[in-house]
Amino acid sequence: MTIPELLKDLIRLLLNLAPVAAVGWLVLAGISLRREGGTNFYIGGGFSKWIFWAVALVTLPQTLNFLVSRGVNIPLPGGVAVSTDWLRTIEDGIVVFMNDLVVPRLVPTLAAFFVLRAILDSAEGNSPLRSILTAMFLLAVSTTFSLIRSLNSGNDLALADVLDSLWNYLAGTIMPIAGGLAIVGAIFNFATARPWLRLVGCSMGFLTVSALWRLVVAMVQ
Repeated sequence: MTIPELLKDLIRLLLNLAPVAAVGWLVLAGISLRREGGTNFYIGGGFSKWIFWAVALVTLPQTLNFLVSRGVNIPLPGGVAVSTDWLRTIEDGIVVFMNDLVVPRLVPTLAAFFVLRAILDSAEGNSPLRSILTAMFLLAVSTTFSLIRSLNSGNDLALADVLDSLWNYLAGTIMPIAGGLAIVGAIFNFATARPWLRLVGCSMGFLTVSALWRLVVAMVQ
């Protein structure tokens, strides 16, 4: 059975818009991060769910190729250009809306509101760190998306490769920075006669997270 050209264009449209949707999922991940605590998140909660789906959309072509190579009949059209004029207009409109309005204008404004929320948190006697970290994550949505795309290996197991690479980046780059910030926080708390030992323990955990993971794997094996 020959697949109609309109249906092929619809498939091309959805595949072309997958990276655009991934950026939207990263924005939703930032909002969920604040809802779940800002400095922590639920395993299987909104933050981890949206991050996973952002990675899944970026690696969607490779995942489909994996299914096709395993005998799953998926009618993937050749090429990426949408030939139907009105569908191509929809694609261009959504891309322009995301690239020219959402990412450069709306997301920074949303981050600014979280900075305001940090001030209100401080006024209530709560830590402003949760809202500040959320604002920083939202401002780095474009960078995070570029990082995910750069980690795409292009092979059939790209989804797993990107998730593994994100873990390595988190453990090797983000955690040492978090460990240093925890030490700064511990010094500040010590100077102001506040509890500080917990932050020292967190810093040690951040700096040794890779070693702790390897220890757990070795114990299981």
